[in-house]
Amino acid sequence: MESPENPSGKAVDVGQDAPATAVDVDTAVLLLGAGVTAVTHPLLYVKLLIQVGHEPLPSTVGTTMFGRRVLYLPGFFSYAQHIVKVDGKRGLFRGLLPRVVSSAISTVVRSKVKQQVDILSKREVLQTSLRKVVKETSHEIIIQCLSRVATHPFHVMSVRCMAQFVGREVEYGGMFSCIVKIFKEEGLAGFYVGLVPNVAGEVLFIWCCNLLAHFIDTYAVDESFSQASAIRSYTKFVMAIAVSVVTYPFMLVADVMAVNDCGLAAGLPPHSPVFKSWMHCWNHLSNKGLLFRGSSFFFRRVPVTSLVSIGD
Repeated sequence: MESPENPSGKAVDVGQDAPATAVDVDTAVLLLGAGVTAVTHPLLYVKLLIQVGHEPLPSTVGTTMFGRRVLYLPGFFSYAQHIVKVDGKRGLFRGLLPRVVSSAISTVVRSKVKQQVDILSKREVLQTSLRKVVKETSHEIIIQCLSRVATHPFHVMSVRCMAQFVGREVEYGGMFSCIVKIFKEEGLAGFYVGLVPNVAGEVLFIWCCNLLAHFIDTYAVDESFSQASAIRSYTKFVMAIAVSVVTYPFMLVADVMAVNDCGLAAGLPPHSPVFKSWMHCWNHLSNKGLLFRGSSFFFRRVPVTSLVSIGD
């Protein structure tokens, strides 16, 4: 017979196990995020060095499929081999710790904010599907922006640690020394250089991706088509790839501004001009035809402007 104090004994056990299960899930997500960050770090490291314009290896002459001669810049594998030759295999993971911390903080912030947003959204009754998309997109932007504000300081630290490869500096070492150095020389503003273009690019990406996916699913995909549901499941993914190409310059400018005039060779003349603002940086890269520098890891061609100067 059950005791009167616990007429539903199993329910108590389930309630006690639930928090532990939630903690286990959160821990698994954090560990998975850290693992993915570590595995992909060499790729992003090479990308960052290309973004700041560091080209330590010579270009090679090649031909396009139409027989036109062009100059190709080294791809990811050649660039990664160069880093290993200079710094060893561990050199491929320069600046990894701030990125791991950033990934963990982003996961926690997004989870907590999403919980609050979901609670508020349950109180609202949405009339149309378009209104629902707009509301969900607005919530997604709030989550992403708060996450970016929380993690951007660690992004700046990671970028500067990686950019030291250009001038072989050792000014940015451990995380604590990075925090002290940035705060001492630039104040709190130093932790948020490049934040505006980063947030602007993400906001534009989310709006374009969600609205385009909605309009395509609503007006372009016929309900009578047997594979309509399958097509809709991939629409947002395809739109994300397409829109990411358009918004890439925002990410490039944000990363360039993160090292601009910070004392590293990568952000100072003659390697790079000193920019007054991110718009100044955008205009400079646009005039040079470099707004998509670093967007590709393979079959990288020398920009047309560079070819013209070489010919002259």
